Amino acid sequence: MFIDQAEIQVRSGKGGDGVVHFRREKYVPRGGPDGGDGGKGGDVILEVKPTLNTLATFRHQSRYQAPDGAKGAKSNRTGRSGEDLVIFVPPGTVVLDAGTNETLGDLVQAGQRLIIAKGGRGGRGNARFVNSVNQVPRLAERGEPAQEIQLRLELKLIADIGIIGVPNAGKSTLLAAVTKAKPKIAPYPFTTLEPNLGVANLDEDTSLVLADIPGLIEGAHQGAGLGLEFLRHIQRTRVLIHLLDGMADDPVLDFAQINSEMALFDPELSRKPQIVAINKVDQPEVIERLPKIEAELKRRLKGQHSPDPMTISALAGTNVRQLLYKAAQLLTETPAVVEMTEMPVYRVESDPKEFSITQTSDGWRITGVAIERAAKMTYWENMQSIRRFQRILKTLGIDEALRKAGVENGDTVYISDFELEWQD
Repeated sequence: MFIDQAEIQVRSGKGGDGVVHFRREKYVPRGGPDGGDGGKGGDVILEVKPTLNTLATFRHQSRYQAPDGAKGAKSNRTGRSGEDLVIFVPPGTVVLDAGTNETLGDLVQAGQRLIIAKGGRGGRGNARFVNSVNQVPRLAERGEPAQEIQLRLELKLIADIGIIGVPNAGKSTLLAAVTKAKPKIAPYPFTTLEPNLGVANLDEDTSLVLADIPGLIEGAHQGAGLGLEFLRHIQRTRVLIHLLDGMADDPVLDFAQINSEMALFDPELSRKPQIVAINKVDQPEVIERLPKIEAELKRRLKGQHSPDPMTISALAGTNVRQLLYKAAQLLTETPAVVEMTEMPVYRVESDPKEFSITQTSDGWRITGVAIERAAKMTYWENMQSIRRFQRILKTLGIDEALRKAGVENGDTVYISDFELEWQD
């Protein structure tokens, strides 16, 4: 089954905790501190795997977590780092933050990688806190917290040529005729409920990747029919074969309607080069109407870069090979889309040292990246670690800000998941 949208939750590994430890050796009654650092947590990485073509894997698993870093050890031994978690996705996957709808990356090339959640750094052991004033530090850090994010993955097919048209125009029949693809084919609208890919080998040097895009109807850009789900697949293609149903009441009106829907969804789609092909010319009634249809199409195409309309029969194979060669020629004349290893995304970087103080009914709530991280990395059962946290409060200016806000002795102060009591 073709799946082109999925939501997953990913979490990187937490950093390993640093440890407090002192050398204990025979004849060395006062060994120095030798507590090691914790290991780094594993990153979560998305990687393009060319053999994948759907997001179906994520129907069965939606939560992913990288391993945590290991705790430090005595003798200055650093804990083992957590292994990176690599999640494979098909080429053409767009990665978005499900909460903000911000685009985080556009993965198109085989082997392309995107680090989506960085593992926390390991906490420092007490050997790292030795200085001229404190030769026997009894403090260490816990590992840095993990990063967690809800992602929305959207798949945009990567094909050279997209076959577009109204429902029942013969797109699937054409794809089946020129490739080994086996799409579902029946004489009623919306037979194709999902995009199909096929490869057509014209000769030893020429092959084309074609995508049969499900039929578009009026209002597709607003979600009518199957349009909104599949319009984005056309964005990846470089050349379009616009297939018209010669048996339709008004093929020229269908042509105008499809182009209008594409332009409303994305103006760039209407600028893609198109080859217009009138299908079902094996039918006598189509032959009778053909001069009028061609004349009206040529009038509409006047001044555009699209070639003159062609006539084909996907079922009988009439002019199908000529259509593909014309598409291949147009493809060589169309510049390839510049592929990027990672989509550049502008983000307003906030100062991690910034904080805010809010008075609540039961105390005070402090929020901020740096202070919340420091709270999670503090050993609250260790007095030296608590004093270090107090110095961080002072350095960031939080203690002074609390006094100005009116904090009093005995008030409860909340930082992340921690509940503290204020004592001036």
